[in-house]
Amino acid sequence: MRGITALSAVAALWLASAGTGTTAPSLTVLCGVDETWCAAMKTAYEARSGLEISMTRKSTGEIFNQIRAEKAAPTVDVWWGGTGDTHLQAGSENLLEPYQPAHERDMLPWAQNFFAMSGGRSAGIYAGALGFAYNADLLRELKLPAPTCWKDLADTTYRGRIQSGNPSSSGTAFTTLATLVQLFGEDEAFRYLAALNRNIERYTTSGAAPVKAAARGETLIGISFMHDAVTQKQAGFPLVIVAPCEGTGYEIGAVSIVKGARNLAEAKRFVDFALSPEGQGTGAASGQNQVPSNANSSLPSAAPDISMIKMVDYDFATFGSPDERSRLLHRFNAEIAATN
Repeated sequence: MRGITALSAVAALWLASAGTGTTAPSLTVLCGVDETWCAAMKTAYEARSGLEISMTRKSTGEIFNQIRAEKAAPTVDVWWGGTGDTHLQAGSENLLEPYQPAHERDMLPWAQNFFAMSGGRSAGIYAGALGFAYNADLLRELKLPAPTCWKDLADTTYRGRIQSGNPSSSGTAFTTLATLVQLFGEDEAFRYLAALNRNIERYTTSGAAPVKAAARGETLIGISFMHDAVTQKQAGFPLVIVAPCEGTGYEIGAVSIVKGARNLAEAKRFVDFALSPEGQGTGAASGQNQVPSNANSSLPSAAPDISMIKMVDYDFATFGSPDERSRLLHRFNAEIAATN
């Protein structure tokens, strides 16, 4: 517990001091992973390159919206982290710069497939399965049954005791939405989401926030990627992590260079570092548990074994398309979020 607190303190200090320098940074990065990993990556890259860089943590949807809004005059060089389907959408809108990274041949097959799917605009850096986690102490105190399936979460037993991300801002939550559509079919998925909505205490901006709230006992159940829950459990919180019985989706976290990047050469060097074993090792070093994409990278000891989890054949091409993403978000906002 003291270790994670120390990491959080370092991240807080980094966030407070970011952007206070008087000289322009050599590279500007928007970071879509946990704050502690953002801070560790910034430190590692600056030590490796001898340069000062700017790195700001935002949710995936917020990063995408900023890059889209700045299309005519980008202020960002690299988008590092966050769910791959959103990177694919940005690529299809011609917001990203193609690049053949140095470590592409070292990537695991799922990462190579993702790179090809993106047209060489985005490279997979990690993978992780979607699920949920509940606070075992709170469950025992409330004398409630333990959920094991997606459908369990819609039971009135859990009224007002669940948190989930908002898919308009959270890549994690959009993965949840797309996963449910692929598992149940769209109309059945939205009927399920309407029932689940009655149990949702709040929709969060960040995808990891729900399991962090469950870890602290602020809510009973958080829907998030399983590796985010593992990090909280490693810190000593009483979480039970669930791979839903019906099956689940997964993310491929990605890195992309923004089209029109002002520091293009340095952006390419950052992408190479992010795909190297050294760069990917910053994840485990900061307490993260995603599966790295480089075959030569070390797997975090507590990373969920995604080969043992029942997975949907996640359709990144369909759910990474601008039209499909926009249509689903519009339906979610109109039918679900508006009634919460």
